[in-house]
Amino acid sequence: MNALMSHASGQALQILCPMHVHISSGGRILSLGRTLVKVQPLANARGRNFFEYFGVVHPQSCETVADLARNAGRTLKLRASSGATFNAVAAPDEAGGVIVDLSFGIRVVGAVREHGLTGSDFSPTDLTIEMLYLVEAQTAAMSASRGLNVRLHGAVIEAEERAYTDPLTGLQNRRAMDVVLSQMIALKVPFSLLHLDLDYFKQVNDTLGHAAGDHVLQEVARILVQETRDEDTVARIGGDEFVLMFDQLVDRAKLTDIAVRLIAHLERPIAFGGQTCRISGSLGITRSVDYAAPTAERLLSDADQALYASKRAGRNRHSFFDAATSGHCAQPQPEA
Repeated sequence: MNALMSHASGQALQILCPMHVHISSGGRILSLGRTLVKVQPLANARGRNFFEYFGVVHPQSCETVADLARNAGRTLKLRASSGATFNAVAAPDEAGGVIVDLSFGIRVVGAVREHGLTGSDFSPTDLTIEMLYLVEAQTAAMSASRGLNVRLHGAVIEAEERAYTDPLTGLQNRRAMDVVLSQMIALKVPFSLLHLDLDYFKQVNDTLGHAAGDHVLQEVARILVQETRDEDTVARIGGDEFVLMFDQLVDRAKLTDIAVRLIAHLERPIAFGGQTCRISGSLGITRSVDYAAPTAERLLSDADQALYASKRAGRNRHSFFDAATSGHCAQPQPEA
């Protein structure tokens, strides 16, 4: 690392370490990372003493450039003159100076919002960008919307949308569903999970072609979004499989009403290219409140069992999984 830093040009440091401070052997600030200047009042700091602007909180008694060099590679805690704290790591250069690379640590989400930072303000390989999404997903799960609609600015927005969105339907994908489901379980939020599989979809693909099948999936996505609330989660998890999660909704009567409406809509013919596509839907439903300690694997597995109980009973109907009766599904309910 020392060799790399000693030969790095100023431009390379700005790309690789946008939160760095390069300090001479005498303690003068030689260069500052572009992101660090953006978040701290350091416009006139070049040429000034590093310790006028930063103090080392940990380890204690680290008050000189030599002290920083002796602690090379260790995690440092710095406090800026503005009061902000940073994690940091130091590496000596070949001239007796030190390069200190700072990071926000757990304050990164607040810093991103406060200073309007985007993906371009971080090193391209910085894991902060990945971590930001997970934190945002947790925040969204705790908020009133319970959605995953909060996104970071710029490049982070585009990358996350690609990673967590089904490109055909615009719904959330399996990865996004897994994040939301794990968060809701961790937060002990009461919710219901509905697993939907389309009946006769293969026949549409086989007789009318994949373009017709894609059109049907898009129409199904529109119906699912129409029949759910903003705070609910709608995800396409496979070819013709969907999962819906209803936040704070565990009333069986209300869930039955939703299932009946969904199946009625799915039965309606779908026009495509002068042809008529006909499908229906089989549903399986689980509720988090039916388990002493629900897990994602158990909820999904039991919803799948309830779904196939509906399939075996003739399709085009819904079933509740009854966790209290040793893994047996409630009687599948045919739709009128």
